[in-house]
Amino acid sequence: MNDSAPLPRGFRAAAVSCGIKRDPTKLDLTLIVSDHAAAAAGVFTQNRVAAAPVQVSRRRVPASIVRAIVVNSGNANACTGDAGLADARQMSQLVAAQLGCPAEAVLVCSTGVIGERLPMTKIEAGIAAALPRLSDAAGTLELAARGIMTTDTVPKLTSRTVELAGRSARISGIAKGAAMIGPNMATMLSFVLTDAAVPHEPLRDALAAAVDCSFNCICVEGHMSTNDTVLLLANGAAGGPTLEGDALSRFRVHLTETCFELAQAIVRDAEGAEHFITINVEGLRSDADARRVAKTVAESPLVKTAIHGADPNWGRFVSAAGYAGVEFDERQLSCWLNGTLLYDHGDPVACDAAALSETLRSHREVTLRLKFELGTARCQFWTCDLTEEYIKLNADYRT
Repeated sequence: MNDSAPLPRGFRAAAVSCGIKRDPTKLDLTLIVSDHAAAAAGVFTQNRVAAAPVQVSRRRVPASIVRAIVVNSGNANACTGDAGLADARQMSQLVAAQLGCPAEAVLVCSTGVIGERLPMTKIEAGIAAALPRLSDAAGTLELAARGIMTTDTVPKLTSRTVELAGRSARISGIAKGAAMIGPNMATMLSFVLTDAAVPHEPLRDALAAAVDCSFNCICVEGHMSTNDTVLLLANGAAGGPTLEGDALSRFRVHLTETCFELAQAIVRDAEGAEHFITINVEGLRSDADARRVAKTVAESPLVKTAIHGADPNWGRFVSAAGYAGVEFDERQLSCWLNGTLLYDHGDPVACDAAALSETLRSHREVTLRLKFELGTARCQFWTCDLTEEYIKLNADYRT
């Protein structure tokens, strides 16, 4: 992660503490503003229990008029009924009134404890305090990232400068999340900003594709949040023509790389985690089958605890693949752990279990490879181990 990541041109941000979190010294409200209307797209949780800000924001994108994103942390504004919807809309209205734009041009997000009303008096004061602090100075993006953190231990941000259609453009992003991570679409939020000129429809398609192979390929414990949101804003401040053709394709590649970096940062900061696990599944009939196997293995508590205990128990890996709902014969599957072949076309392979266990114990990075003999489809997925610390953190989350 790049702690000095700059904002793209034409964007400003601020983060303040307004007393939503128990610790009044922690930042808990972030405001991101584009100096002029930006194209915007979003991808949201598929949980049927969707937080109020999700319901409000997903009705407002894709669009070409977006001016701002306002985010609070410490309170999810989820499962709060009509009152919660009214609070989410009021958050956007408070920002819009100061920017002189329609409320529909402001997107709203929340993260934190479920089932509690937002303290709107504090939210209103926070927005009023954030507006005059809007800045594009160095370090601002990091403050914005800190303002959306809950149980995260580090801010997650990145930025890259790329050449597109003869112009230098920047793509910058922030994310939060350390638990309740199990997308379809993880609690996680991410906001990506670019000064490239991309209309909202191709922006929507680019974001959907990038999310599908990044944020949708991570898990901590498999619990899909009520608040998952990824938003992408493009304000065109870099100048130059609207991206199309090869330039648009290159933008999509850079956007995907940005999402990869942010998604992996979430798993690396997973609550209590001691191992970062990359799962490579290959040789299946379809991308959907490969995703299904990878996700099933990644979410298995027995797989995750084996890695935590430095136990090269390959039986857990292959058995998880076997209940993923994909048809195969066990003789069509081979399995490697950290490059060591453990299971070869249905037969166990002798290995130095003590030495392999030591590699798990002494290295944070773990690679698990499952190779089938059914086709060419593949999927890469990222997860972490399940530790005693994770259980303690989440058992005591509210009490």
